[in-house]
Parts: sequence; C-alpha cells; structure tokens
Amino acid sequence: MDNELTPSGIKSWSESDRPREKLLEKGRAVLTDSELLAILIRSGSREETAVELSKRILKSVDNDLAALSKLSVKDLAKFKGMGEVKAITIVAALEIGRRRAEAQIVEKSKITSSKDVADYFEGRLVDLHHEEFWILILDRANQIIKSENISKGGITGTVVDSRLIFKSAIENLASGIILCHNHPSGNNQPSQADIDLTQKVKQAGKMFDIQVLDHIIIAGGKFYSFADEGLI
Repeated sequence: MDNELTPSGIKSWSESDRPREKLLEKGRAVLTDSELLAILIRSGSREETAVELSKRILKSVDNDLAALSKLSVKDLAKFKGMGEVKAITIVAALEIGRRRAEAQIVEKSKITSSKDVADYFEGRLVDLHHEEFWILILDRANQIIKSENISKGGITGTVVDSRLIFKSAIENLASGIILCHNHPSGNNQPSQADIDLTQKVKQAGKMFDIQVLDHIIIAGGKFYSFADEGLI
C-alpha cells in the first residue's frame, strides 16, 4: 500500500530512526537537535516526518537553539504541519530549559569580575525581545545585596530614571552598584545613549557616595563591560 511508504509519524519509521526509542535505548545525549525537537512535535504529516519538519524549523534559524528559543507560538505555528498545540509544547519546553539554566547559575556572594555579572544576568536577559534595565546592588565587600529591575522597554530601548536607581540603592544601603541591560538586536556595542546614561549615573552616584562599578550589556550570548573597556 502507498500509505505504508509515506511516513506519517514515529511509529512508521524504522526502529533506528525513532527518536523516542533511540532515547530509551542509547540515551538523550546521542540524539540530534532535530530528533529532540521531533519528540516534542510527536508526529509529522503525509508529506514529511516529524524529524524532517524539525530540520526545516531549525534551518530557518540557522540551527541556532538560542534563536529558536526566541520564536513565539505564532512564529512556530506558521510552519506547515505544526499547529498551535505543537507550537505551545515547544515554547514550554524551551522555557523550562531556560529556567533550568538560570537555576544552575550559582548566585555568587561576591562579584569579582565582569563575567560574574554577565553570568548572573544572562539567563534572564539573553532571550528577551525587548530591553530591560537592571541594577546589581552591592555592599562594601562587593557582595550582592539584591538585584532589581528598573525598567522595561521596546525592541530599540527603554527609559531609565536615575532617581529610581538611587532610590533602591539608598534604601538597601548600597556601597556600589552595577548597571546591566540587554540589546535584543544581538549587537553588544554600547550606543551613545548608553554611554551618556552611564556617565550621568556615575556622576549622580558621587552625590550619594555610591560607586557605579560597571555597566554590562548582554547581547546574543556575548557581553560588553564598560569597566573592562575603560569607559567608567
């Protein structure tokens, strides 16, 4: 029968090509990204298998899982053979992965480098489609008192009120603060507005005897440090 030659789901594949069976037999580490994605999709169509659909989706983001995690339910549902339920399953699984990665970041009691700050914020900022501006509040030993979200904005920027920055810093008896925001564009280079804001906040900090130690920009899996570049 022709139908037997047209794969419509995992059950119609040869044993070695079934991602779920392969996972059980050989472990999750041996599966390709497309095979893992196919397990979430569960079934394909008469035209293509779930793995083929997965490969098509991954190809659209240059096989970049970070880029895949930025796709919305609507974005994924546009692929022929997907549908809303499958798209929701993928988005939910990727969000679990993001939260797991964030939970694994050891919240260091003391900040010793720009990388410590980037590691601290990357999990919550790297996949966002909008800009967010955060501060890290430190004591005299550069130990973390708390982190706080100051503002959220659009794709190209967010409005930051320096009064809110220092209100939180003063309330928490900060000796130093570190600024951090993301660039959804993936470009980690500071804009002139970023440079101007950093200098403005730095000068304001002198009035309150609160040192602005760094400003970190998170973008596309990379980060930029004003302190490392001698701009603060």
